[in-house]
Amino acid sequence: MQFDAPYPSRRMPVLARNVVATSQPLAAQAGLRMLWAGGNAVDAAVAAAIALTVVEPTSNGIGSDAFAIVWDGRELHGLNASGRSPRALTPDRFVGRDAIPLRGWDAVSVPGAVSAWAELSRRLGRLPFEALFEPAIHYAEGGFPVSPITARAWRLSASAFADQPDWNRDFAPGGATPAAGATWRFPDQARTLEAIAASGGEAFYRGALADAMVAHARAQGGLLDSADLAEHRADWVGTLATAWQCTELHEIPPNGQGLAALIALGILRHVPGFDALEVDSVAWLHLQIEATKLALADAERYVADADFMTEVAATDLLDDGYLAERARLIDPARAGDPGHGAPKRGGTVYLTAADADGRMVSLIQSNYYGFGSGVVVPGTGISLQNRAAGFVLEPGHPNRVGGGKRPFHTIIPAFLTEGGAPRCSFGVMGGPMQAQGHVQMVLRMVGHGQNPQAASDAPRWRVVAGREVAIESSFPGATLEGLRALGHEVTATAPEASFGFGGAQLVWRTADGYVAGSDQRKDGQAVGF
Repeated sequence: MQFDAPYPSRRMPVLARNVVATSQPLAAQAGLRMLWAGGNAVDAAVAAAIALTVVEPTSNGIGSDAFAIVWDGRELHGLNASGRSPRALTPDRFVGRDAIPLRGWDAVSVPGAVSAWAELSRRLGRLPFEALFEPAIHYAEGGFPVSPITARAWRLSASAFADQPDWNRDFAPGGATPAAGATWRFPDQARTLEAIAASGGEAFYRGALADAMVAHARAQGGLLDSADLAEHRADWVGTLATAWQCTELHEIPPNGQGLAALIALGILRHVPGFDALEVDSVAWLHLQIEATKLALADAERYVADADFMTEVAATDLLDDGYLAERARLIDPARAGDPGHGAPKRGGTVYLTAADADGRMVSLIQSNYYGFGSGVVVPGTGISLQNRAAGFVLEPGHPNRVGGGKRPFHTIIPAFLTEGGAPRCSFGVMGGPMQAQGHVQMVLRMVGHGQNPQAASDAPRWRVVAGREVAIESSFPGATLEGLRALGHEVTATAPEASFGFGGAQLVWRTADGYVAGSDQRKDGQAVGF
């Protein structure tokens, strides 16, 4: 691993035997506090995740969904804590519409993050569940200074949620959002977190908080009912993996888009000469972009709730012969606009934590579009995600909207192993950027030896649609022109002007500890001891 700083950066990698990296410093410190108290990496990750619902509400909340990949010291686990749609939801509800609305109760599925906290703590944690809530409750009750990038996202959200009375009541009281450095308090959240902590999560799915969610749904014409909440479960699902050089990239199986990252790397494995290309060269970037287009096209067509993927299984899309066939579609001299293949049948926060005993956690949770649906349950501080907007209306599509289904999910944690041993826990929050970001991080860290902070600092690209590619303007002008000469429709954007390139948090395991990095595109930090 190289420890130089090849890209402009405001941060250095953190080297320690116990580490936490998140997108908000107070949440990182909440996790570190658990490690100092004798907790393990799972305790640290859960405490950081709970704190993030308070200190970074622009991206997640108590009503979020979540996924996690955990190395427990002996083996790898995958947890899918995304919620299902209300049982009463049918396609008929959207007759005459082109898409499911982004706001309101029709965009809400059962929130799963609370079940992730409870399940991770129960199975793999060390500290009492209630202890994990102490930092978050402290910040919700006593207040905290809002960090700069969060304040900017909050301000920009005001126009998007202008017609959502719940959101305006609780997150823009008096018509104003908090400025950077202003103290924000939300005692309703503190009371809710206390109830979740005391009940082991039961109050959220079967108690007073569940009753409050259902009552608010009924009052506003929503379909969510008590049975939908009571029947929710977080599922241990394992991981899917594909090889890249000496490592294996692991992702959560569908309904998430992690499969797209695996497909893209699998395609690149079959592109002759790719490994020999110079990092950041036009050819290196072009081939990544082309492989990613193919992968995203397949994910959009086939990925859904695994129980409804009857046409094509996830393993079919990772078949080596199929990946080689897709790789042959890439023209090294010209940008393409591919569709999906036909395989043979066979607003998000991310955090990572690791401890001196070898446990590593990769965890992600999200309200989806910023604050989510705009629905905030009165008196609770529960802002509900809008994950049901991830369904499609197309008849026959495996991801067609329906009752009791998990929608297509953008949020994905990632994990690298090397010969079956843990190597790196990482993620890149940011909607459609996530699978693309995973590919870019693997190629930089594994293929070119960049340390986690350098890989995070490096400029990024993002496939948009067709031949359109958004690229950070920190790439040299000659690189942008080289991609345009290959037919890419390049839009260059300054990193600080857009949230579209995501935010990475990464922890790399070494022989005597960890190297952690935290994305300068976010407010966060990596911390350790």
